[in-house]
Amino acid sequence: MKIIVAKTFKDKLLGLMGQQNIKDGMFFPYVKSIHTFFMKENIDILGLDKDMKVTEIHYNISPNKVILLKKSTHTLELPKGYGKKYKLKEKIKI
Repeated sequence: MKIIVAKTFKDKLLGLMGQQNIKDGMFFPYVKSIHTFFMKENIDILGLDKDMKVTEIHYNISPNKVILLKKSTHTLELPKGYGKKYKLKEKIKI
């Protein structure tokens, strides 16, 4: 799967908003909360620490939610179902 890095304010604001048939993930460096307003489908979310280890996993998040990742430094949005491929404390390479 391709992972898109949100580098600009606009990338971070829009994320995967409005997309259908999501096939790519999106990495948000130094972002600890996300929203799913205006999303067209559910997604999975991984929270990552400064060493890129999984600290939190949120499955099947529906549109119009706000998720605060309390234990995390970074956020990784994934297509629905992909979060099950990861385990807590697993190191992610992007």
